[in-house]
Amino acid sequence: MLDVNLTAQLKTYLANIVQPIELVASLDDGAKSRELEGLLTEIAALSDSVTMVRKDDDKRRPSFMIRRAGTDIGVRFAGIPMGHEFTSLVLALLQVGGHPSKLTQEVIEQVRGLDGDFAFETYFSLSCQNCPEVVQALNLMSVINPRISHVAIEGGVFQDEVTNRNILSVPAIFLNGEPFAQGRMSVEQVVARLDTGSTARAAEKIAGKDPFDVLVVGGGPAGAAAAIYAARKGIRTGIAAERFGGQVLDTMSIENFISVAHTEGPKLVAHMEQHVAEYGVDVMNLQTASKLIPATQVGGLHEVQLASGASLKARTVILSTGARWRQMNVPGEEAYRNKGVTYCPHCDGPLFKGKRVAVIGGGNSGVEAAIDLAGLVAHVTLIEFDSDLRADAVLQRKLASLPNVKVVTSAMTTEVLGDGKQVTGLSYKDRNHDTVHQVELEGIFVQIGLVPNTEWLTDTVALTMRGEIEVDHRGETSIPGVFAGGDVTTVPFKQIVIAMGEGSKAALAAFDYMIRLAPEEEDALAA
Repeated sequence: MLDVNLTAQLKTYLANIVQPIELVASLDDGAKSRELEGLLTEIAALSDSVTMVRKDDDKRRPSFMIRRAGTDIGVRFAGIPMGHEFTSLVLALLQVGGHPSKLTQEVIEQVRGLDGDFAFETYFSLSCQNCPEVVQALNLMSVINPRISHVAIEGGVFQDEVTNRNILSVPAIFLNGEPFAQGRMSVEQVVARLDTGSTARAAEKIAGKDPFDVLVVGGGPAGAAAAIYAARKGIRTGIAAERFGGQVLDTMSIENFISVAHTEGPKLVAHMEQHVAEYGVDVMNLQTASKLIPATQVGGLHEVQLASGASLKARTVILSTGARWRQMNVPGEEAYRNKGVTYCPHCDGPLFKGKRVAVIGGGNSGVEAAIDLAGLVAHVTLIEFDSDLRADAVLQRKLASLPNVKVVTSAMTTEVLGDGKQVTGLSYKDRNHDTVHQVELEGIFVQIGLVPNTEWLTDTVALTMRGEIEVDHRGETSIPGVFAGGDVTTVPFKQIVIAMGEGSKAALAAFDYMIRLAPEEEDALAA
């Protein structure tokens, strides 16, 4: 299963194993089991520290456990972890084999200190770019703490389980047999859910921090760029972010980032995080801003209050909280979220194989989603509010060539229909004839753009009717000393490369603002 390049890379990685490991397989006579057996045999042949044994002792077949020899330390994969999950497989091999992780010692001690028995199961799809972070987080936690176990389950192989558990969105996480969480999660986020006192401890730690010269709120491309440009000036810089990486973490393929022909969102975020760390930026993750209190005088300290109860102060603030998927805001949407209503065709598309689905939105994202889904599902109905699709012509031509896609324009979705457990259809109104129609289907993929994360800024900085932060050509907002950059602002064209440029510009403007403060304003700040 491994090509020459993957084989060479994996052999190099396996040289880092310090404690022998076993690949304990549970197989049947099916084709997938033969495929998995071949993969495990190839891996074992690459290192004297890895052995393979077939025991067929697990209920899920094909599956295998990576176990530290002579111990109960290990993780289990049910299915074949290729695609996006190949990295999860490599990391599991290394970590079970004793290679240290990149977690901070503080987080490692938090994981070790969790009191209780935690049996996690995560359902993933091979095309899901959000799943690996969850799989890797829970795998690592099970290696650190023997009272934690984890099984990563490929939904496409174990369709009966997916159906019985009514899983319509991945990653889907179960704890001790009960639903635990849905969507991307880091080790820190899982720990915060399990250790209820961690939020208070983090807030106490944050409350003791000295004021920053530049405080960046938001950790997406704009926030990361702003932090790097500020820190390079040698000034005290911090980032408070709900999740470092922001919307980019949910981006499947990036092909317009200049000088990089192709990359993926999580990979780009990993590089951003590493770059920010090189400059000693104080990154405070899992922190949601709840209120901005501007300085009472020019040159004074601004305050950002956090949902955890803590607050941070800074000479200047850069707002880069980005945007989130726009919802339809129709009856039934929230009730059936992750029960047929989804916002990530790449992640959840494989769960609707052979079923009927709808895509809401006729822009590039919507048409791309419809094209991708058409190769998996039985039928796609694309619904667009305007009289014409807004996607690029090349995408529209491709869409028109697909026999299992129907395009409905001048249509307004009015309701998501369901049976109490999952989506069964939707209603839309024909805007030309004012008639209502129903479509029977099992999945709805919403692709209607983004909405800025600015609810917490109401009555502080000037916002547009759409909620975007109004900025000038330097990234300055209506409040002296407060700047903004990225998708949260009025700057047109929401692109990663543009967000990075705007974040960098905001940081340079913030530095320029500080060095131009009058002496009396500097004195007021020091006081």
